[in-house]
Amino acid sequence: MSPEKRKKKDAGNNQTITKKSDRISQDHQIFQNRFDKFYDEIKWLYCELYQDVPDVMGYLKNLTEGMLGYYNGRKASLKESDLRREADPEWYKRNDLFGMMLYVNCFADTLKGLEDNLDYIQECNVNYLHLMPLLASPKGRSDGGYAVADFRQVQPDLGTMEDFAKAADACHKRGINIALDFVMNHTSEDHEWAKRARSGDAEYQSRYFFFDSYDIPSMYEQTCPQVFPTTAPGNFTWLPDCEKHVMTTFYPYQWDLNYRNPVVLNEMIFNMLFLANQGVDIIRLDAVPYIWKQLGTNCRNLPQVHTIVRIMRMVCEIVCPGVLMLGEVVMAPDKVAPYFGTPEKPECHMLYNVTTMASTWHTVAVRDVSLLKRQIDILASLPRTYIFQNYLRCHDDIGWGLDYPFLANFGIDEAAHKKYLNDFFTGKWPDSFSRGELYNDDPRLRDARLCGTTASLVGVERFGFEGNRPKVNQAVKYDITLHAFMLSLSGIPVLYSGDEIGMLNDYSYKRDPDKAADSRYLHRGSFRWDLAENRNTEGTVQYQLFHALDRMAHIRAAHSVFEAEVPFWTLPTWDSAILGLVRENEEEKFIGLYNFSEYDKVAWINEQDGMYLDLLTGREMKASGVQIPAFGSYWLLHKKRKV
Repeated sequence: MSPEKRKKKDAGNNQTITKKSDRISQDHQIFQNRFDKFYDEIKWLYCELYQDVPDVMGYLKNLTEGMLGYYNGRKASLKESDLRREADPEWYKRNDLFGMMLYVNCFADTLKGLEDNLDYIQECNVNYLHLMPLLASPKGRSDGGYAVADFRQVQPDLGTMEDFAKAADACHKRGINIALDFVMNHTSEDHEWAKRARSGDAEYQSRYFFFDSYDIPSMYEQTCPQVFPTTAPGNFTWLPDCEKHVMTTFYPYQWDLNYRNPVVLNEMIFNMLFLANQGVDIIRLDAVPYIWKQLGTNCRNLPQVHTIVRIMRMVCEIVCPGVLMLGEVVMAPDKVAPYFGTPEKPECHMLYNVTTMASTWHTVAVRDVSLLKRQIDILASLPRTYIFQNYLRCHDDIGWGLDYPFLANFGIDEAAHKKYLNDFFTGKWPDSFSRGELYNDDPRLRDARLCGTTASLVGVERFGFEGNRPKVNQAVKYDITLHAFMLSLSGIPVLYSGDEIGMLNDYSYKRDPDKAADSRYLHRGSFRWDLAENRNTEGTVQYQLFHALDRMAHIRAAHSVFEAEVPFWTLPTWDSAILGLVRENEEEKFIGLYNFSEYDKVAWINEQDGMYLDLLTGREMKASGVQIPAFGSYWLLHKKRKV
């Protein structure tokens, strides 16, 4: 090579190195700017939380150094996504997110199978895919994957963490966001920390709640409620091999983590950042209200929980600001509000709307919308910045945590009402159309939870087996109406995989010794690809449901009135079985009408602003004295004149 050519090559190399150096410098400055914005508050909260811990600044330094490491390890495509979302912080509050939750093994066997079936996911209009627990957990002692043995490994049957990252990348290329559960409260007893603790290592025992005698556990039991009093009574488990008691709020194989130890908080944050760097867009904080324990309290929703969630939010804002935090807080809407934080100091981006889900099924059983209307009115009174995730069914049971003081105004007794609901939905009530099973039945407390798919709970199963086609069609109509109601709520709608094709209960779980004792597997069956093939065959249940949901998803995405921050309120219909829901912005006014009765009804509304278009049928009508068929629904839209 001539000296002249070598000189040009060296100059080109130097220019490349300079550009790369500039990019690295710019990248570091982005991190530093974010860090400077939040560090003082992180330091204040961290030192307040661990004020009694020697060398608290050393632990804080460990946290911040780790944050930089995970930022540097975040791939370019994810950093680009972070920058786009930073510039558009309202991106998840609009009307174009449509979710689905599924178990990878049930849906497609493996993560590779999931990637191969993304065409179907897109055909369902899904761009928010919640993958149910898939991290390494021991077979038969996993609580459906919620007993994590390794936060950085995937269940071997599903593939590897590399397969997960590859599937997430494939989803991102299609505009699909990935949500994943992050189990915060506990680990599996098979986790490396637990194994070391069990072997007698005091450092690892300090990461849990270990006690030599039952003295202190007995004090906790005086004020700490039991989560599963029938199947897993008590909050502690005796370990005969090491002769100690360990706190196990959920099941004996799920050991509660001790967040009083800063090592636990740091390491769990690092696990969260690791998952974010694999491509997770939404971190679901599982059982977050339980993570701080204190004697003399119920060990739920303590102030320190909010301190930790706030710290986690700021860590994400620094390292991966495109990642959202979804809080699993199973309480009434007005009680979950603190988990949103404040506008100045936000915590979770989104929360589950569990109470509306339970109230919806209560309404199915009683044909009276009073309680459901009250729940929506409560939601409507909350700040419009609060974003809820809405659903009809999910992987879990339906708990009857209803507003019983309100129901008492109608002469409803809590224990008797729970029995009625469970009798109705298990088909014991005379002529009930529903087919479900109880979970955690406690005859002593006369309490239980409910399992079953949407289609089985609304009558598709019963009438299908009876060969009663007219009743099957009516059940399908009810299924569509319930989904129409859910899709018109404020927030992000999420389907449970299989609901789009009317999957029924799967009773085969009773033949599997690892599942037989847990009736939640009734609605966790394998995806019925044979039924999915019917989705384009007219006249089938699958065709009716799939195309109704497809139409509603497109309608919702096309009209700004469905955006999460649009004001909404309930509308009196003067019929106890019909719910009226109004949404209105400067461009459109929407009225949703939902008949929870098996009889044709009239919604006695009288809106005087002109003609409305029913978005579901294309029919024009007045929003006045609206005749609504049994188990039917309308999505009425009025376009406002532009001034």
